[in-house]
Amino acid sequence: MHNDKHFSALKFITCGSVDDGKSTLIGRLLVDTKAVLQDHLAGVQRSGETDLALLTDGLSAEREQGITIDVAYRYFNTEARKFIIGDAPGHEQYTRNMVTAASSADAAVVLVDAIKLDWKNPSLELLPQTRRHSLLVNLLRVPSIVFAINKLDAVEDPALAYKNIEAALRKFAKEAGIAITALVPVSALKGWNVVTTENNDQTDWCGYTGPSLLSILEELPNTPAETEVAFSFPVQWVEKFHDSGVTTQGRRVFWGRVATGTIEPGQTIKVFPSGQTAVVSQVLSATREPQNKAAGHSAGIVLDREVDVSRGDWLLAAEGSPEGQRQLNTTIAWMDDEPLVAGRVYWALHGHRWVKAKVQRVVHRLNVNTLAEEEATELAPNAIGHVTLALQEPLVTLPFKQSRILGALVLVDTATHKTSGAVLVN
Repeated sequence: MHNDKHFSALKFITCGSVDDGKSTLIGRLLVDTKAVLQDHLAGVQRSGETDLALLTDGLSAEREQGITIDVAYRYFNTEARKFIIGDAPGHEQYTRNMVTAASSADAAVVLVDAIKLDWKNPSLELLPQTRRHSLLVNLLRVPSIVFAINKLDAVEDPALAYKNIEAALRKFAKEAGIAITALVPVSALKGWNVVTTENNDQTDWCGYTGPSLLSILEELPNTPAETEVAFSFPVQWVEKFHDSGVTTQGRRVFWGRVATGTIEPGQTIKVFPSGQTAVVSQVLSATREPQNKAAGHSAGIVLDREVDVSRGDWLLAAEGSPEGQRQLNTTIAWMDDEPLVAGRVYWALHGHRWVKAKVQRVVHRLNVNTLAEEEATELAPNAIGHVTLALQEPLVTLPFKQSRILGALVLVDTATHKTSGAVLVN
């Protein structure tokens, strides 16, 4: 009997900097799980050796510069599970891309390059990017964080290197309040411990006897649906009267995806922002079958009476739902090329609801390497900071640490319509 989790794809991101072996690791996962066609493999052979990095460095621009620019998603599966890899660039100037990839990920694999560290030293210092990537994925509440210590084939004492680097990672994680899901030694180049533990050259390679990286990933949970929070539902589409009248009694159906909580007939809901209340008479699946729905699932909701609801409105549990807020204290990852300054007005998108948002104040800039708070009056591109927003109309939000859906917004430039910032409600 399969666990439910094996039916759902695991979406994970890989974090690492240039030359940490990230592309090689992804290439190794794709090759050793047979996700790559033979003719494709032949195209990336260099003097008989397969250059795994070339498999994943798909953009020609990045090949010329030797860097990965955007988030590339790749797909592979094993007998146990399907996987989606988000490959985000690791440089500080691409913090925005990492935020994009991490915000929807179930897990993060943080790559640590052993040969860049003073691995003989028991009190070695981690690289700033390892700290930055770990702090960012933790800030974005990625549920599972796995550290993969790479290039242990290239040090003369792999066991000592693994022991010292593991100790440094555990110490850092404890200080930063990061829960480590797993810590695993690998050689992406040689394929040791990535997909299987069988092809390790030495049986007890570097003293590690645990599962391979892929075995760990196969067992990780998907992000749990937010069923503990009161019911909320952003209306995506209002279906006018339906001819078959029998199922819906000629009433309108409100379609969308349940954001939090669960919904069933007989529940009293209120419409936001109008405040009208009604009772749910039916909950439909996409094929119009009546069935109760929980967070993460799409549904059509029919109410017991006609109330005025349009796209962008929210249906909320009548009891226990948060009140609408017109001022938000937020953490913003800034993505625009123009800096974020007080006084600017943007569109804010929350669910399917658009409201105007004015930047009231930049409170702090977070040092992306340490998350220490620094005085600031603006946020430059790729910066992260604490910002107060004033909204023209209220929004129903929860702190991001309570709800990744109700606690997140996007800021959009009113003139260019470009996504300018990712917002987490504090």
